[in-house]
Amino acid sequence: MWSLILHGGAKEIDPDEEEAHRNGCIRAIEAGRAVLAGGGTAVNAVEAAGRVLEADPTFNAGYGAALNSDGEVEMCAAVMEGKEFNVGAVAVIKGVWHPISVARAMLHEEPMLLASDGARRFAADKGLELCDPADLIPPQGKASTKSRARDTIGIVALDQYGDLAVGTSTGGLEGCAPGRVGDSPQPGCGYYADNQLGAVAFSGDGEHIARKVLAARVMQALSSAQTAAAGAEEVLEPSLREVEAISGEAGGIVLTSAGMSSWAHNSRDFAVAFMTSEDNNPHVFMRKKDEGK
Repeated sequence: MWSLILHGGAKEIDPDEEEAHRNGCIRAIEAGRAVLAGGGTAVNAVEAAGRVLEADPTFNAGYGAALNSDGEVEMCAAVMEGKEFNVGAVAVIKGVWHPISVARAMLHEEPMLLASDGARRFAADKGLELCDPADLIPPQGKASTKSRARDTIGIVALDQYGDLAVGTSTGGLEGCAPGRVGDSPQPGCGYYADNQLGAVAFSGDGEHIARKVLAARVMQALSSAQTAAAGAEEVLEPSLREVEAISGEAGGIVLTSAGMSSWAHNSRDFAVAFMTSEDNNPHVFMRKKDEGK
């Protein structure tokens, strides 16, 4: 059995952008499905789905990511596997097409996180896809800053071997200070994976998510056998209420070790797609309240 869930960011999605978000999520989950259905690993599925989202300027990751106050694209990404707790992460990296692939390449390296020029040098040494930093800005410019203000992409996968993996990628906040790092590359903040418990990925106000170490709190909640058996909303919603209490927005996806997935958000919208080997059809929603319709 395998299971896969991903999100395109906690934010407001303009009605005329919903189709692009839906189609992008479908393409990404199909890429991850192809890996898992073919017997591939959760780590490879996370990377495959993340690369599709990074290549789509609809999302604030990779090509078309948010611009900082200097008008530049600085990106953060991470990949974690839940078997041996290996983490690979990059922060404020410039001039790479796929930061999630750079993070994936770091998964078994001695350093857990590299930043800025050091991260790009690592990507170059590994023969990964580099580019001129300006090439990450689409010729037509960016879509509305409202739809990109806080979004981060996230993917969680469980493969047929029982291994979990999670990946995140983001261009950060529109107009943020150069060098700013949010929750996305920090384990225990924006993401975490543990084969015995589950895996989680967050999106939203990164500083609030990091200060509350939301991913760590979710993992602690999943350690309760009663909660894990009941599902995921019970562990996500208390964390989201904490962010909301300090005027923040967030959304999260979670996958338990048994393959049960769920999601929750306090942002207006949160594009999510999920599928499993038992129901091999993608389910895509722009907001949680639409799931039961």
